[in-house]
Amino acid sequence: MPKAPAAPATPPEPASYEAALEELEQWVGRIESGQLPLDQMLTGYERANALLAFCRARLEAVQEQIKVLDEGTLQPWTQE
Repeated sequence: MPKAPAAPATPPEPASYEAALEELEQWVGRIESGQLPLDQMLTGYERANALLAFCRARLEAVQEQIKVLDEGTLQPWTQE
């Protein structure tokens, strides 16, 4: 009896926001180059989507922490 194909391994979660952003930028560059075979392009798109969701979740978590630190009021960001 033939064995079912193994499911592709799920890539590990990035170690940090910065690592996710760097990998996301690499995938976007590869996808935009148009040089990837179709199956790799799909894999890249899926990974880029997961990395984008990871980055958004990290940013939202930081925003919530800032709200708590500012006693529930989100303050405008200023770089002085």
